[in-house]
Amino acid sequence: MADPTPLLSQPNNTETEPSKHLPSLGSTIEKCIGEFNWSQFLQGALISLSWLFDAQQTFITVFTDAMPSWHCTGEDQSSNQISNVGSILQSGPTPEIWNNCYSTMSFNDVCNLPKGSWAWNGPAHTSIISEWDMECENSIIAGLPASSFFLGCLIGGLFLSTLADSSSLGRKNMLLFSTLLMAVSSLLTTFSPNIWIYSLLKFITGFGRATIGTSSLVLASELVGKRWRGKIGVIGFFCFTIGFLSLPAIAYANKDSSWRNLYLWTSIPTILYCILVKCFVQESPRWLLVRGKKEEAITTLKYITSITQSNLNLAINNMTSHEENNNLNVDLFYALKNLLERKWSSRRLLLIMALGFGIGVVYYGMPLGLGNLSFNIYLSVTFNALSELPSSLVTFFSIDKFRRRVALPVFCILSGVLSIMSTIEGKLWSNIQIWFELISFFSACTSLNIFLIYTTELFPTCVRNSALSMARLSMVFGGAFSPLLVSAGREQKFLCYGVFGLAIGISGVFGVFLPETKGRTLCDSMDEEENIGKSSCDILAST
Repeated sequence: MADPTPLLSQPNNTETEPSKHLPSLGSTIEKCIGEFNWSQFLQGALISLSWLFDAQQTFITVFTDAMPSWHCTGEDQSSNQISNVGSILQSGPTPEIWNNCYSTMSFNDVCNLPKGSWAWNGPAHTSIISEWDMECENSIIAGLPASSFFLGCLIGGLFLSTLADSSSLGRKNMLLFSTLLMAVSSLLTTFSPNIWIYSLLKFITGFGRATIGTSSLVLASELVGKRWRGKIGVIGFFCFTIGFLSLPAIAYANKDSSWRNLYLWTSIPTILYCILVKCFVQESPRWLLVRGKKEEAITTLKYITSITQSNLNLAINNMTSHEENNNLNVDLFYALKNLLERKWSSRRLLLIMALGFGIGVVYYGMPLGLGNLSFNIYLSVTFNALSELPSSLVTFFSIDKFRRRVALPVFCILSGVLSIMSTIEGKLWSNIQIWFELISFFSACTSLNIFLIYTTELFPTCVRNSALSMARLSMVFGGAFSPLLVSAGREQKFLCYGVFGLAIGISGVFGVFLPETKGRTLCDSMDEEENIGKSSCDILAST
């Protein structure tokens, strides 16, 4: 039940009161939002659902761009009967051609075989590789669609990162625009006639999805009180895992159908989701107040809370005037200038971006390279998606016990060593290489979790968002290289998982050159962070 007394009741002579007596915008919103309720939970859940569709488009090329399985064949001249490896040939290719085909199967390379000596196990339209006869294309061409996607993510992150704060869009519209652009371009992908149009549409898809995770997380957290912001954000991480898990199920249901169906089955639900966002998702009340849209802010707060309109009017009228300018002066580029002007902050940023590059190569590349392993692709993708759950649990329960500059290199190096071990050939190694890959991916996911937390602790409040944005962009930049390595790994496994291991292992070493932040109070200004040895941050951390 709402408190009958005004939240921010002021004396009648408010004009003569110093502005310093007025509470901050953040504290006003906290009081207005009040206790967590079902309306806020449903809003947060609906907003976080965008992560599910984001995950599907991020990893869909694991199936659509995979190298299909094939078998050796022999064609009987009299009956045109096709015989597989295990059958008895009565007529067909010469023994030399047959033996060459059979021995080549272990290397999954059909480029040196005559066309009549092998065939795909399923219909050619199940993958872009078989439909467009790309089995013998070089790694750059074969990996171009996935690389275009990550390049789009990189450029989209650079150009769209500040639009959620603009007066024309805001958090909700930015989420809607990004998700809709991703969905429409994904739907158009089903009509791709060749690899070049397909790659262009993948670029647009990546450009659109670049800000989905950020917009979703910010909007969901600004619709609830401070106490629940962390918990509501976890819903998005779980939705991302569910989206990852849904891909092998959808792919298996369409395993004999065209690869275009996967884009159809993932894009249409995303478009329907955009309609739900347009109709039911509320804009951030904080953003509305900063932009001077008082009436819309009141409507939003009334929708998600039980507070009375009179209290809302009084609180908002007391606050908006002198808070508005403070929130408009800081943008991404101003913060980046602050980061690069100081030697210590630019050094930290470069080290963090080097770490992010290696983690991104593995985190985005390993699921894409599962088709290069001697294991069922549907099960391997499912196991990889499931490995993110224990990784989150380990981080959640152990992050307060980890020394960041120690744990991060350890998990990175562990991931790198196991990734390299998964490339070892041999009958015994082939049976257990999937376990090396799973533990390596688990370690990479744990590294990613620590990496994101560590980044927020390394930089003060005034530049923290920009530093984290640059760290995420470095991950996407690493992910843009991974499809090329996956394509090259079809001929030589070490060029895939071996290079993955080297990338994350070497990048992990950069963590030891960063300062430790475990148990340290977060600082707010650049000067405070720079003089942390003498600042109140050190004093508070020691108490």
